Amino acid sequence: MNKILELREKRAKAWEDAKAFLDSKRGTDGMLSAEDTATYDKMEAEVVNLGKEIERLERRASIDEELARPTSSPITNKPGSAMGGEEKKGRASNEYRQAFWKAMRNKNSYDIQNALQIGTDSEGGYLVPDEFERTLIESLKEENIFRSIAKVITTSSGDRKIPVVASKGTASWVDEEGPIPESDDAFTQVSIGAYKLATMIKVSEELLNDSVFNLEGYIAREFARRIGAKEEEAFFVGDGSGKPTGIFNATGGAELGVTAASATAITVDEIMDLFYSLKSPYRKNAIFVMNDATVKAIRKLKDGNGQYLWQPSISAGQPDTILNRPVKTSAYVPTIAAGAKSIAFGDFGYYWVADRQGRSFQRLNELFAATGQVGFKASQRVDGKLILAEAIKVLQQKA
Repeated sequence: MNKILELREKRAKAWEDAKAFLDSKRGTDGMLSAEDTATYDKMEAEVVNLGKEIERLERRASIDEELARPTSSPITNKPGSAMGGEEKKGRASNEYRQAFWKAMRNKNSYDIQNALQIGTDSEGGYLVPDEFERTLIESLKEENIFRSIAKVITTSSGDRKIPVVASKGTASWVDEEGPIPESDDAFTQVSIGAYKLATMIKVSEELLNDSVFNLEGYIAREFARRIGAKEEEAFFVGDGSGKPTGIFNATGGAELGVTAASATAITVDEIMDLFYSLKSPYRKNAIFVMNDATVKAIRKLKDGNGQYLWQPSISAGQPDTILNRPVKTSAYVPTIAAGAKSIAFGDFGYYWVADRQGRSFQRLNELFAATGQVGFKASQRVDGKLILAEAIKVLQQKA
């Protein structure tokens, strides 16, 4: 933690030095020479690299903390009962968990097959034991920034109907003994379903038979990387056809807040306009989301008081800010280009991610047998939609 704090202070100082250099080297026309531009780009690159190193150290500290948790379980048996008794049932049982991983390594027996009958799915795969499923969800949060800012719910079957107030009633001034006009609220609903997301991994038989190889950890990390990346892409730019509807989609996405005057640049006034295009109640929990390239483009912008809009984080666990609101970056947010929606600002708690309960694995023994490999297929069902379009505003470049 001391190392992280040291790097944050170093990053903040590097950014202040970069800003001072930029201010001191501007010519009368407000431009930098080619040599000064190259120097500033190096200084800015150092700030970016320090930020990435801080993220790596924080991620490592989080993993170390997770691995350092106690692994022993409390005794749940009643006094005088058999010590071998098992309280947990179904997919949470130790019997099922052990049978699941033995089956993944093809160490099947009659008892194992009986245990796995607890959690078979309709396609012949095995539902993940509860302990592993929680590990996978935590990994998705590390890989997928969207899950950390959106509202995540779990559904069991069918579409999830979410009631939404379309318009609200109003009060009226009335004369004494005058009739009171009716003014009802209007309601609508948003339906969240489930789209299938799947991937497959090939593992050599040597690795499966190696007792040192951590099969659980490998599958969790690899599936988290693949599924998390594909989910995040859909949550941002998905068109709703066979996948979730993203916030930048023209239909079902966020509302347009500002249209930039340029196709390749963004001004301070346009970011201010985007900020205030969002209704005040939503601004309390609002964040900026953009691509790293967009952050780089607006990092040199100043407000009317000469203060830079972008400010680096100097405290552990705190993000960088623009106009005192947190900034999140994702590679799946569109970059600055003609007609592109390059920045989103709003309360992402109004984007709901619906996980259909249960993820399934299936071992494929024969498909890759000729090459001495075993396949593992994983699938899950998920959907995501913006419940209130007015809760998030986007900045769109000039077409």
